Amino acid sequence: MRGLFWLLALSAAAVVLAIVGRAHEGYAMFVWPPYRIELSLVLFAILLAAAFGTLYALLRLLSHTLRLPEYVRDYRARRRREKALDALSTAALTYMEGRYARAEKLAETAFEAGHWPGLAALLAARAAHQLRSHERREAWLSRAESTGDEAQTARLMTQAEMLLDERDFAAARDVLQRLHLAGPRHIASLRLLLRAEHGAKNWDEVLRLAALLAKRGALSPAVAGEYRAHATLELLDRASGDARSLGERWRRLSSEDRAIPRVAAAAARHALALDAAAFSREIIEKALAKEWDPSLVELYGEAPVEESLARIERAERWLPEHSDDARLLHALGRLCVGAELWGKAQNYLETSLSFEASRAAHLDLARLFERLGKSTDAARHFRLAAELP
Repeated sequence: MRGLFWLLALSAAAVVLAIVGRAHEGYAMFVWPPYRIELSLVLFAILLAAAFGTLYALLRLLSHTLRLPEYVRDYRARRRREKALDALSTAALTYMEGRYARAEKLAETAFEAGHWPGLAALLAARAAHQLRSHERREAWLSRAESTGDEAQTARLMTQAEMLLDERDFAAARDVLQRLHLAGPRHIASLRLLLRAEHGAKNWDEVLRLAALLAKRGALSPAVAGEYRAHATLELLDRASGDARSLGERWRRLSSEDRAIPRVAAAAARHALALDAAAFSREIIEKALAKEWDPSLVELYGEAPVEESLARIERAERWLPEHSDDARLLHALGRLCVGAELWGKAQNYLETSLSFEASRAAHLDLARLFERLGKSTDAARHFRLAAELP
């Protein structure tokens, strides 16, 4: 575009000179005794322009000649930069291909070239980590740190990931907390912190981080639920030493977490072990009111004798909606055995087996027949229980 502009400008100047030359017969005279030179005004203008162009070209040539060493330095720097970029991009590609030794060597070339040294050092550190070279990895991390603030966030993230790979959860947590002190907490670092807290068994923090990441859409509901359930189970286990601690921990849980069947089952078992049968019954009933779960129904049938009648009354209210649930019928049979309601117990257990054969139901029915003195029926159900996997 610039060339076209200059061509048009020169053409316009030529046209103007031609018109002026034809319209005006002026001339220019130069006197240098004893010489005298006369030139037409147009020719003088052309020669003046040519002299200016020649002088300008000579000055530009002189300037370029004097700046030649600078051009050479710039060229060499550009070549080094291109070489470093090529080495760095190839190192990244070979790292993704799994050729870690080659990737580390190329990253070292890029680091020595002096362009993007922090990035090159971190890539080399990752390659050394994959090669299980602890000393080289630490050396590269130190080099990355020496590059200044260029890649410090990336260095700390990389270091935390490597520590998590080595299951050094406490050290990884310290690194991530140092990172969060220096800047805002972003999603990737919070995910790493969640893994670190999970590995370090800091369950309260696992609950908090899982909820935070799920709220931001950084964890799928299934994964977040798994983290929450595992952390809650561990916290309940820690609080299972006495009924008061267990009750306090249970009340601190959200209604959503209390409704998780395996969480409710664990809490109910802990309560039973602490002779808090009424608390156990309350946990299971509230959980079943939110979500019907056969494993919780089966656990409902495990109760001390004094709880049997209250549980039978509640479980029989569930029968109209779950009349074909073998586990509910089995639980009712167990409860009736505890309450010494032998006829109802036999009926419920036999009905349960008519829907689904289970070893536990056969064994309960066999023991019931033993109590009733029906040894033949007891032996038959013991045999049927032994035949089931």
